[in-house]
Amino acid sequence: MRVPVDWSRPGGEQLELALVRRPADDQARRVGALMLNNGVGRSAIEQLRLAVRAGLPHIAGDMTKRFDLVALDPRGVGRSTPIRCAEPLRPAGVSYFPDDRRAFQKLVTHNRALARDCVRRNGELMANVDITSVARDVEAVRKGLGERQLNWYGILYSNLLGRTYADLFPGRLRTMYLDTALDNTGSPLRRIFNEASAAEQSFNRFAAWCTHSDDCVLKGRDVAAEYDALVARADRDPIPVAGGAHRPLTGEDIRVATQEFMNVSFIQWPELAKAIAKAQAGDASEFTRNPDRTLDLVQAQVPTCLDSARPVRTFQQVAWVRKRLAEISPHLGGAVSSWNRYAGCIGWPIDAKPVDSGGKVGGAPPALVVQSTHQALALHSEGRVLASQLPGSVVLSRDGDDYSMFMVSKCVRDAANRYLTDRVLPKPGTVCTD
Repeated sequence: MRVPVDWSRPGGEQLELALVRRPADDQARRVGALMLNNGVGRSAIEQLRLAVRAGLPHIAGDMTKRFDLVALDPRGVGRSTPIRCAEPLRPAGVSYFPDDRRAFQKLVTHNRALARDCVRRNGELMANVDITSVARDVEAVRKGLGERQLNWYGILYSNLLGRTYADLFPGRLRTMYLDTALDNTGSPLRRIFNEASAAEQSFNRFAAWCTHSDDCVLKGRDVAAEYDALVARADRDPIPVAGGAHRPLTGEDIRVATQEFMNVSFIQWPELAKAIAKAQAGDASEFTRNPDRTLDLVQAQVPTCLDSARPVRTFQQVAWVRKRLAEISPHLGGAVSSWNRYAGCIGWPIDAKPVDSGGKVGGAPPALVVQSTHQALALHSEGRVLASQLPGSVVLSRDGDDYSMFMVSKCVRDAANRYLTDRVLPKPGTVCTD
């Protein structure tokens, strides 16, 4: 379907939204449409296809029997009218952790060049991929589908999108299933520090797992110390990438890539260990491959610069943040997605238009918030913060290290299906241990 690029000018330039729908298997008992979405810059269409190939229809129960699954690629992403830029996101010689004023100015100059290139190629779309515009797109999709209400399945950023949609269009959501909540009620710096803490804890758990697991190629070794040595070595002498299709990687490159290897532990932790071992042997190519094939980093960068107040603008501020991140995150150095994107916004010439958050959303249904006790992208405590904004909501904890918990826990699936079909929430304090 087509919607305005700028919702304040509905008669102006249009963009295309792409969505797919998998009809409910049991149409006679169909409840409604379930909107699927994930983190910023990720294609919901490709995520649904991956989930189906991974066996979702065989394990999902009522979710696939009684709901149409609708995956919408947000504006600027994937198969919807996409943001496309030629300038690289972070070329050689540009650091998100500049250690002097010259390096800081190099980062600012590059960010401005990237934004100018993107504006030249994408026009006014660049200023209109903010979360409020995406929420208005969702309402247009609801009308287009002919649904009185939608059901919401969110992960990460799209939990915030669902909250924004519920605030703008009260009563239009029947249920909200929210996996891995983020707390953006404070300053952007608090969000960065929270994520850095979560990722560091996850890395330490990965390193401890490696000492005893047969699935770790570094079993029995001091993985944290070896990782630190690898990063230091790469900063002194960047490690080549086999085939020559990519520049050699610095220690910062390796740190920036590490977080995405920790989000689904049983799949990605063994791959992270292999990537470290391979880099130690002189080939850093595994750290050039993002484990999330549905993510476009440029398409994630642009909305970040619109949706958040700019937490840092000067070299002195960056130096302070860098020092604080090193304290919170000695192994990863704070090279987490929120800081990487915020650093990419320093000097960004397009004004931000952040959404106020933290207040209660009266037009939202009681939500089921599912939060891992340990996860590389969010602290467990962030689930309670989001639940407090949606009156009547309950946090279901899962003892583990993963997100996308519907796919990995039968306990979570059972609770989710009961909630989605009958709107019955689990008792507060419930913990899934499978």
